[in-house]
Amino acid sequence: MDFMGFYTGKIFDAYEWLGCRYENGNTSFRTFAPQASKVELLIDGRTVEMKKTHNGQFFEAILSDVKCGAKYEYRIHSRGKFVDHCDPYGYYMEKRPDHKSIVWDLKSYRFTDDEWMKKRSDMKNKPLNIYEIHAGSFKKPGEQPDSWYNYEELGNVLIPYLKECGYNYVEFMPLGEHPCDESWGYQTTGYFAPTSRYGNPTQLMKLIDMLHKNNIGAIIDFVPVHFAIDSYGLAQYDGSHLYEYPSNDVGVSEWGSCNFMHSRGEVKTFLQSNANYWLKEYHFDGIRMDAISRIIYWQGDERRGVNSQAVDFVKNMNDGLKKINHGCMTIAEDSTSFKGITADTNKGGLGFDYKWDLGWMHDTLDYFALSPADRKKAYHKLTFSMLYFKDENYLLPLSHDEVVHGKGTILNKIYGNFDEKLCQAKALYMYMLMHPGKQLNFMGNELAQEREWDEKRQQDWYLLGRDKQRMFHEYMKRLNSIYLNDSAMYEDDYKPEGFDWADCHQEDKLIYAIIRRSKKSTLLAVFNLNNVTQNYSLELEKAKRFDTLLCSDWGSCGGWTPDGKSFFTLNGKTLTGNMPPYSAVLMKLYE
Repeated sequence: MDFMGFYTGKIFDAYEWLGCRYENGNTSFRTFAPQASKVELLIDGRTVEMKKTHNGQFFEAILSDVKCGAKYEYRIHSRGKFVDHCDPYGYYMEKRPDHKSIVWDLKSYRFTDDEWMKKRSDMKNKPLNIYEIHAGSFKKPGEQPDSWYNYEELGNVLIPYLKECGYNYVEFMPLGEHPCDESWGYQTTGYFAPTSRYGNPTQLMKLIDMLHKNNIGAIIDFVPVHFAIDSYGLAQYDGSHLYEYPSNDVGVSEWGSCNFMHSRGEVKTFLQSNANYWLKEYHFDGIRMDAISRIIYWQGDERRGVNSQAVDFVKNMNDGLKKINHGCMTIAEDSTSFKGITADTNKGGLGFDYKWDLGWMHDTLDYFALSPADRKKAYHKLTFSMLYFKDENYLLPLSHDEVVHGKGTILNKIYGNFDEKLCQAKALYMYMLMHPGKQLNFMGNELAQEREWDEKRQQDWYLLGRDKQRMFHEYMKRLNSIYLNDSAMYEDDYKPEGFDWADCHQEDKLIYAIIRRSKKSTLLAVFNLNNVTQNYSLELEKAKRFDTLLCSDWGSCGGWTPDGKSFFTLNGKTLTGNMPPYSAVLMKLYE
């Protein structure tokens, strides 16, 4: 290991020396504990005193008789006391509430996805339609809360569904080991250990390999801001504040967890090595970084000022990850107006590929929660995002955060009775896919689910036995298919020529019209977000004819209009027609 790089936060491969590794027929155990007076390896019922190595801040034991699957932990002695810790760089851990690390050979699996790895990209000018899932509650093999598919079994269930529904990427909520199910992985104890809830590291590798063989990319949620307080984890690891701040003013997060101290080179090395670990060793294609606002500003509070050392850490991490991992992407979940999140670092930016557009999400859901009368006053909530959209490479999220903790589901947020909600949800999703930016939808949203997400229960798949939700689901599949296969939807997401408001001044009618363009295709979508049928006309300069690709009111989608029939006719340059209440129609224009 490059020790100078370790201490200065320059390296991305610390896990290749620290932790537990098979080396030349032996097994090495190494940990960084500079304030420890003594460290002992507790393994399979025996205690082995570890020797100081390098500059005396690292401890090492090398054994010749350790088998894969052996359980171990470190007993850290400091200031006359000791605490038993799992391995910060350990590759595998016991299932909660147990917490020992487990010996595992990362090199035992050989990936077969060379073709995918060579051709993968950041998807800037390609379709990126992400299905966000919590691995333990997508589907379950049984009724008990602890009934889970293992990673490989999950692939067999998940992959056909993703292909059927038109999602070409899947984003996993955090998979690092965590003690509390209710934290969903956002309070981590084993950063390098895929949670044993769903199997072992090899099975996770097989899952990613399976996804790639089916042309589906994989993104993992990464938590670089804070970690769990459990005594066996990173907290006061060597008897000192090794990973966290010594002051509670900035050391304790709003979630009660410990904040990483990003000014320390050792912490930078730990985190960026972990991000690289998921990309390099597991072949994940992207990293979604959680709570970036808490890195940009102290405690996420703009009034406290910019945390410049944490910002520099993120810049260096993004640059390093992309140099090491061809075609990978990094995504920021950020709620601030900080400039340059997706700008190149050599231009003063943070170097992310995408930023979640949380402003778009809030404005859109707030608008659809209003009655038609109130929407007239808030008409431009649906147009406002285009005033700032050019500032970043945005990704449009309707994520897990919007369907928990009393917020209601996406469907339940929408104004009206159940049938009205369904109609408007179809219009909402067409608007979402026509809006420039990449796409993310959380599991269950595509079912028009009425129950809030609960990590202990699988999605309400029985809804597909009900005609209305089954037809909504079919509509979503057709919409996603158009998105994946029509270049106007994605090719020029971040170029001005890719998008136009054909009409955004129908405040009284609540009608909107959007045009998307690429070199090969032009699409037009028209939305009636009022509760009455309305006649509408639109002047089109170049179009000579059109095909209706999808209508939210078609009978097969749960509406009343015969399939294939259009609301509109084109006479010369004038498009004219009657639109049913809460409807949307998508057309392909031909010059």
